[in-house]
Amino acid sequence: MERGTVVIWGDDPSSALVTGPVARAPRAAVLLLHGGRENGVDAPPLWNLPGLRMRPFARAVGRAVDGHDVVVGRVRYRCRGWNGAREDPLHDARAALDALERRFGEIPTVLVGHSMGGRAALRAAGHRLVRGVVGLAPWCPEGEPVEQLAGRRVVLLHGDMDRTTDPRASAAYAARASKAGAQACLVLVDGAGHAMLQRPRTWHALTAGSVTGLLGLGPLPPVIARSSGAGGGPVRVG
Repeated sequence: MERGTVVIWGDDPSSALVTGPVARAPRAAVLLLHGGRENGVDAPPLWNLPGLRMRPFARAVGRAVDGHDVVVGRVRYRCRGWNGAREDPLHDARAALDALERRFGEIPTVLVGHSMGGRAALRAAGHRLVRGVVGLAPWCPEGEPVEQLAGRRVVLLHGDMDRTTDPRASAAYAARASKAGAQACLVLVDGAGHAMLQRPRTWHALTAGSVTGLLGLGPLPPVIARSSGAGGGPVRVG
């Protein structure tokens, strides 16, 4: 698609990719993936809590990329849960990326995922559009593959008081990803839990700054830059 092509894109309820209207062909994209459950094959409600939790992040990212011809969208899940070997959100993430490519060509894309959505984003990072991933309190089970992250940049943000997903698992994952060829880092947010309700400005600012940095629209936040030089080791932010 030629640059400057006028695009008015409504929401297709059957599509894994959701965006608002796009005035012209974007030069880059950001896709947000909300959290979910370990198991659950029923469809998530239209206005579910995990989805609402990502709205402030979408607003922060939208403000940060305003004026840069970046489309901000989200991945629509068919099921609430990961569902073991079915890996439902992973397939949805890949379908959304494929739809994005069909619409706009091979544009650089950053995935931002929380919890189960973080797991799906990290797993989908091998897609040719993906340049980087921002994982928010990601679910990183032991043995989760990292080979798909080679050549990608990965920023993990995790509250040190999280009792739902383990920040120590994120630390181990970042270290393994770095060894696999990713430029990976972990920032621990002091006093924050899984819902990211503590220190919200820190979460939103680091996420938005990471997105613009990964897309080459500006420098990475200083704490992210410091952590990126730590070989995947954690850096704390108060």
